[in-house]
Formats: sequence, C-alpha cells, structure tokens
Amino acid sequence: MDADKPVCGREPDSQYVELAVEVFAMLADATRVRIVLALRDGEMSVNSLADIVDKSPAAVSQHLAKLRLGRFVTTRQEGTRVFYRLENEHVSKLVTDAIFQAEHSIGGTPRHHSAADHSN
Repeated sequence: MDADKPVCGREPDSQYVELAVEVFAMLADATRVRIVLALRDGEMSVNSLADIVDKSPAAVSQHLAKLRLGRFVTTRQEGTRVFYRLENEHVSKLVTDAIFQAEHSIGGTPRHHSAADHSN
C-alpha cells in the first residue's frame, strides 16, 4: 500500500486543507492581524499591544486567548505580567503575504516591489 509514502501537505487532497481553512478563519479579524504584526519584532505585554492596536486591554486579552488556543502565540510570565510572542515564523509570513496581496489589489506597483522597501 501507500503506508510508507510521505504525505505532502500542499496537495489538493491533503489532510491539512481543513486545518488551513481554520487558520484563515482565525486571522479573519483585523485586530488579530494587527496583533500578529505588532508581535513580529518580539514579545509584548497585553497593555503594550492594546496601545498599539488601539483597543482595550480586555479586548486584546480576548483576541490573544483565541490566538493562543490556535497556537499562533505563546506566553512567558514575569511576576504578575504576561508577555506574548509569536509561536513560530509562519503566522508572521502568512500575515505579511496577505498584506502584500492586499497591496496588489489596489493597483499600481505595490510598495513591497519598490527598490526602497526590502523588508518582508
């Protein structure tokens, strides 16, 4: 049989397609996308993230709980403060690529294609 054949996750019949849809659903919220973008450079507290995304700490905490449940973020506790960071580089790449695709949708030459912007 095919028991020894490795399964590629990028094939149309992949067992991961439904999980990929759940990943997109988790990111189908502007606040969560902003949180991911804010966490690209390292860990942050809820209050710092709330300031950056212009939401209340309570709202940011709820979004972070969902992102943590989906294994997008992980935590580190220091005393009574909790710091959040991205679980791995894939969520950052996924959000960055979505932003790049959004830039393409408005026409013209997207910023990420300009010679002056080499940051991914």
